[in-house]
Amino acid sequence: MTDTDLDQSYSAVCEALSQVGEARAPMFLAMLCLSLMSRFERAEQVLPLIENAWAQCDKGADDGR
Repeated sequence: MTDTDLDQSYSAVCEALSQVGEARAPMFLAMLCLSLMSRFERAEQVLPLIENAWAQCDKGADDGR
């Protein structure tokens, strides 16, 4: 994915989140994650991505974010 593709995709997610609203954002993100995960062939391809996201969230919590 090019930087332009990544920026376009990120912007689309941000726009969708603002449209669904804060209350429905967790459901939207869960549905998007499941949809994206289904494009991988094996769990071994997805599990490191989950672990990385989890670690980044823990890091933010440790920094007081």
